[in-house]
Amino acid sequence: MSEARAVRQQLAAIPDLRVTADEPLAPYTRFGIGGPARLFCDAQDQDSCVAALKVIKESGLPHVVIGGGTNLIVADAGFAGIVLRYTGRRISQTGTRLASEAGAYLQDVVDLSIARGLHGMQTMTGIPGYLGGAVYGNAGAYGQSIQERIESVIATDGESVQSFNNVECGFQYRDSWFKSHKEWLILAATLHFDEGDAAELAKTAREIREIRDKKYPPSMRCAGSIFKNLFFAQLPPHAQAEVPAKLVREGKVPSAWFLEQAGVMGMRRGDIQVATYHANLIYNDGAGTAADLAAVVKECKKRVTDRFGFELEEEVQYVGF
Repeated sequence: MSEARAVRQQLAAIPDLRVTADEPLAPYTRFGIGGPARLFCDAQDQDSCVAALKVIKESGLPHVVIGGGTNLIVADAGFAGIVLRYTGRRISQTGTRLASEAGAYLQDVVDLSIARGLHGMQTMTGIPGYLGGAVYGNAGAYGQSIQERIESVIATDGESVQSFNNVECGFQYRDSWFKSHKEWLILAATLHFDEGDAAELAKTAREIREIRDKKYPPSMRCAGSIFKNLFFAQLPPHAQAEVPAKLVREGKVPSAWFLEQAGVMGMRRGDIQVATYHANLIYNDGAGTAADLAAVVKECKKRVTDRFGFELEEEVQYVGF
């Protein structure tokens, strides 16, 4: 019996765990791109997720944990290992706190907070993906990041389940401790809010959603922004000198401005397109491939480096490359 087959049998014996072989990954990504995973596991509760991660690690086979697939670029050949996804989605409220499993859609958390008059996440409306991915990447919008609402995070390494307070999560701009410690899988988070007026929160969210949907239509197969924005103080002096003062907000400069100056808007390779109206938006306009997508990302980075002398950093994660 092959090692992969033996591992599949071990995983299949775990309750509330769906296990499939050669599962296409394209449907699990926002880009709609990517080949099959050798094994794909969907864990529906914390116990099955912890048990699955333990078996996967002990197998020694390559593995990766995914969430809503918002920021994933999966290779055309797929992933020659095991993909684990956690889909627990329960959300509960205690006073001004929400406790949510990591597999909950971020939008569901946002919507519930608004409906309950909880102020703090209304500006994150329209951000796709799971709560776990939002914590992992410290997602945010309009001057707010999820780190400001995190009280604690529950995570597992397959051996133990531990609670991390806000400081221990090591949040930074679009980053967290979990990004550099991928052996840990986020299971749940407790978020704290301020009291607010549900009608006012809904109004704010509705206005933001209209803006976001114009920039990133829900049907568009994209990851939102591809590159992180830049801290002005960390830019080379010659680049700082070129940046219009009005673009610097909260100490950051939109990467889109540098990309625009580098002439990437409208760039196209196959069915992968850089938007003609937003230089930090790359989308799949048809039957795009991961190879073309990666090539466009690389070319965008090269043009900015050639023009300004520094390298942009992706928000997206690569699988199978």
